[in-house]
Amino acid sequence: MAERADDRVVRLLGIVAFLENAGPVRVEDLADRFGVSSEQIVKDVDALWVTGTPGYWPDDLIDFDASSLERGVVRLTQSRGLTRPLRLGTREAVALVASLRAMRGVLAPDDERVRVVDSVLAKLTEATGEAASALDVRLAPPGDPQVVQTVTRALTDRRRLRIRYVTAADVVTDREIDPVLLHTQDEHAYLLAWCHRAQGRRTFRLDRILSAQTLDAPAQDHGITLDVDDPGYAPHADAPLATIGFASPARWVAEQVPVESVHDVDGGFEVTLRVTNPVWLRHLLLEQARHVRSVEPAWLVEDVVTSASAALDAYEHLAGTP
Repeated sequence: MAERADDRVVRLLGIVAFLENAGPVRVEDLADRFGVSSEQIVKDVDALWVTGTPGYWPDDLIDFDASSLERGVVRLTQSRGLTRPLRLGTREAVALVASLRAMRGVLAPDDERVRVVDSVLAKLTEATGEAASALDVRLAPPGDPQVVQTVTRALTDRRRLRIRYVTAADVVTDREIDPVLLHTQDEHAYLLAWCHRAQGRRTFRLDRILSAQTLDAPAQDHGITLDVDDPGYAPHADAPLATIGFASPARWVAEQVPVESVHDVDGGFEVTLRVTNPVWLRHLLLEQARHVRSVEPAWLVEDVVTSASAALDAYEHLAGTP
C-alpha cells in the first residue's frame, strides 16, 4: 500500500527532532526507531536535504554531514529552526482545548491519563484566556454511563469483556469479546471487537450494550484494526432515488445499508437511498415485505410486484398438493 503523504511528513519532522537531541545515529538504528527500511531513511534524508525555510537558498536548507551518511551514519548539522517550540494561535489553542475536553469526558475517573489531560488543559486554558472560558464541550457517548466506563477501562487495561447486547431486531444475546477500540460515526459510538461467540470481528453500537462486565482474561490481539483510509461503499450520485417506509423491526436497514437520509415516522421510519443495484433492492424488499409500509417511485413497486407474482406462478403446479 502506498504511504500516505501526511504519515511521511510526520516521520520527516520526527527524524529532525530526534537527531537534534540524539546526535549522529546509524541508518539501521534510525530505521528501527521509525519502523521503516534503511532505504526509506536514506530517501527521507534526501528529501530533507532540499527542505528548509522560505528563500530556499543553500543557507536556508536543512543540512546533513554527507561524509557521515556515506559511512551509514546520519548526522544533522543544521535543523533550520524546525525544532523550535510550536506557538499556537488562538483558534488552534481553542480547537486543542475542545479536543482535550472531549477526551477528558470519555476517560474513566481512575484512568492514569486523566492527570495528564487535566494538567495540559489547565495550562492551555490559562494561556488562551477568555476564548477558552467561552468554550463548553461535553462529549458523552450515548449509552449507559456505567457501560461506557467499563468498556473504556477494559480498553485501557486490555481485558476481555462479557456484554449483554440487543440487536437492531430486538434480539438480546450474551457475548464475550476482546475490545479493540471505540470510534464514532455520525451520531453513534461503536465498539470494534473480536467476538468469541461469532469467532470473528464484530462492531457493537455502544448504546445497545445493555451491560458490560470486565473479565480476568486478557484481551487477545487478533490483528484487528479500523481502516480509516477506506471510505467504504458510496452509491453513485447519478443513481435514481427511492424512498421506502419500514416498520421499526427493520431498523437494521437504516444502519447497515448506505442511505441518503433517515426520518422517523409513527411506529417506524423512512429511508431515502440510491438504487444502484435494482436486483439487490428487489430482494431486500421481498425479504422484508412484512415490514415494508410504502415504496416510491412507482416503477420500483411494479418491479417488486412483477417479481413476486412470477415467484408465485412458479408454484402454481403445486396447487392441491398436500
